[in-house]
Amino acid sequence: MPYRKVRDIDKLQRLLGAVLMIEADVELGDLLAHLVEEACALAGARYGALGVLNESRTSLAEFITYGLSEERELAIGDRPTGRGVLGVVVADGESLRLDRIGEHPLSVGFPEGHPAMSSFLGVPVRTPSTVYGNLYLTNKLDADRFSEDDEALVEALAQAAAIAIENNRLRDRLRLLSVIEDRDRIARELHDRIIQRIFAIGLALQEASRYAVRDETRAAIAKGVDQLDIVINELRATIHQLDDDPLPGGLRRHAAELIDELAPILGPRPTLAFTGPIDTAIPPRVADHLLAVLREALTNVAKHARAQSCSVEFDLADGEITLRVSDDGVGAGAGRPSTGLGLANLAQRATILGGAFSIEPVEPHGTRLTWRVPLSAT
Repeated sequence: MPYRKVRDIDKLQRLLGAVLMIEADVELGDLLAHLVEEACALAGARYGALGVLNESRTSLAEFITYGLSEERELAIGDRPTGRGVLGVVVADGESLRLDRIGEHPLSVGFPEGHPAMSSFLGVPVRTPSTVYGNLYLTNKLDADRFSEDDEALVEALAQAAAIAIENNRLRDRLRLLSVIEDRDRIARELHDRIIQRIFAIGLALQEASRYAVRDETRAAIAKGVDQLDIVINELRATIHQLDDDPLPGGLRRHAAELIDELAPILGPRPTLAFTGPIDTAIPPRVADHLLAVLREALTNVAKHARAQSCSVEFDLADGEITLRVSDDGVGAGAGRPSTGLGLANLAQRATILGGAFSIEPVEPHGTRLTWRVPLSAT
């Protein structure tokens, strides 16, 4: 879309500075928040927000606001889902200016606690091929409605936001491809070199046992060969897990087996609950991540929580799979780390799949880890 001319040189310079930030080493969330703030400043708006669609474009994955106090944010409650006038901007892929947002035929009103809003400017956050969300402003401060200059400025900022979102998702996909390539290489190395060498060592030990004089020596060699067989089987199981094939027996069985495996270090056995068609609806790639997250979460409980009970819940609903691991232990911050490489890996796994990760205290004591991703993450 060709942009209309903007006559204010100071605003153009400020716009250029904001757009150039997309090349800086800044977290995506911080960059988007800055772009919303700049949009409000340049267009003279009291409130602003940027909604980012999830990968499947079915709802808003992020909603970044400007102009609202923390108390007002909490009073409003749930964030918009992309319906009403906001949905019009995304669906049409065109900018929209209104004197009074409430008079639009598709306006759905505001929830209790939401500030009154009148004039409206909404622009799509898009590249030429993809709409990633919308950037909208309300309540023009020095006029009854937003101008064409305002629209042009905000469109430029919205395009910068779209480029930043697209670049971030492309980087995530490249990182994932790198992980897949490394996984395949490791699987080949394990199969073609490591297992064959261990097998050869086992054969050599069996041959050597023929020349052993003492029974104790032969028994020790036989035990060593048995241990090598166990190692080979474990390596083959690891190779199978590295493959991207569907889980044989389904996620339920593998989750239960993982709990069995970790039971000796966990103490009380965790309870395990499932909601929804867990074995049939979850893509193999998502299932692999879920099991890795569950292993990390339970290991963290075993190492740090000193818990008397623990629960594991898989909840499949509304196109999302949610894993919750709760315990009644000491809680994060009470001798138990709330940050670290393991938790960072869980957050990164969620980000790669377009989901979310959180860890929070449970009353009266304990911790709940929540890991949620959309089923569309294939």
